[in-house]
Parts: sequence; C-alpha cells; structure tokens
Amino acid sequence: MNDCVRALHAIQARIAAAERRYHRPPGAVALLAVSKAHSIADVRAVLAAGQRVFGESYLQEAAAKIAALAGQAVDWHFIGPIQSNKTRGIAERFSWVHSVDRLKIAQRLDAQRPDHLPPLNICLEINVSGESSKSGVPPAEAADLARELSLLPRLRLRGLMAIPPPSRDLETQRDPFRRLRELRDTLGQAVPALDTLSMGMTDDLEAAIAEGSTMVRVGSGIFGRRGA
Repeated sequence: MNDCVRALHAIQARIAAAERRYHRPPGAVALLAVSKAHSIADVRAVLAAGQRVFGESYLQEAAAKIAALAGQAVDWHFIGPIQSNKTRGIAERFSWVHSVDRLKIAQRLDAQRPDHLPPLNICLEINVSGESSKSGVPPAEAADLARELSLLPRLRLRGLMAIPPPSRDLETQRDPFRRLRELRDTLGQAVPALDTLSMGMTDDLEAAIAEGSTMVRVGSGIFGRRGA
C-alpha cells in the first residue's frame, strides 16, 4: 500500500475518533487533502483510495494537476493567498475558495466565474488571532464584508476559515477555533447560509473538531512534509 494511502487512513481514523470524543455526528467533518507541492502520482494514489476533495495554493501547479485529472470526480478547493492577476484562473477551475479577505478579490471572482458553472463556494479568511504577519479580515470587519459578498450572484458565501498560530496544547489550540465558531454563529444571524467552518490542520484537527469544524485541511499528515 502507498505510504500516502496508509497516512490517509490514519487521518480518517483520527477524524472519526475526534467526532466520537466530542459528540459530533459521524461524518460531520469533511477531509480536505492539501496536495500543494506534492506529486501528481501521490494525488492519484489518494484519489484511488476514495479521497475526492483536494486543496491547492498555487494556481500554476494546481492547473497542471487539474488538467491531468480531468474527467475524474475531484472537488478542487483553492486555499492560498489570492493575487488579482490569478482570479480568472481560480474562478474557472475551482469549486471552492477558502481564502477571500477583500471585496475587490471577491468581485473579480464573481465577474470571472463562467456562466456554465455553479456559483463559486467562498469562505472568508479571518485573522482570528490578530497577527500582523497573517492575511485575513479582522473579526470586527467580517460582518460588513460578509454582507457585501452575499450580494454577488456568482459566489455563494458558505463559511469562515482561519489559520491560528501553532500550539501543542489542546486548550490553547481550542481558543481561536472557539472564537471563529462564535463569529460564524453571530454572522449566521444575517447570512443563514454559513454552514462551513474550515479550520484545523494536521497538528490541531482534534481541537478544531471539538470546536465545531466542518472541514479540516490536512497536507503533511497525508502526503508527508514538503520535500521529504
């Protein structure tokens, strides 16, 4: 068995165990396999093992993988920073974008989404920890941006995403995820379609699941460290 497939099964078991531990319904948490910087061969192996949802951060790399796997049932999510000159390629190729934090970018994605495709699913990236080095909209500005995005016809605002600072302590990990969930609950009063919390990665997915994550983004836990 391919090492990535073995790792995929281990991650699936961790997710199921966390769902049980924190009284989440079985299957409540989707797995997004982050394949950026990893080979198409490993993506094919994980795809053959039943994983259908993959995340990429770099348009040029993603475009090659998407073309190589054309015709297969793959759900592609863009999770990286978005440059204005990349929005057309993202709007044309992906079904989800997790990293929207500016109205200008959202407007470009909306205008460039092809008419024959369904609306592009969007998550607002929230700088939940207030780190100056991190992208993401400040929590205090999220409601205004969410209202603006909800008016764009070729986008569908689905939820929130965050990348908190790393920690090894479970309770410390849980705090920013709790704040993101609370923000989603507040925003959901005005935007009822917010059904997604994209939070949790290889080292903190249990904390994220405890706080209500509906989608964890796992790269190294499946594919190994980049360059390894």
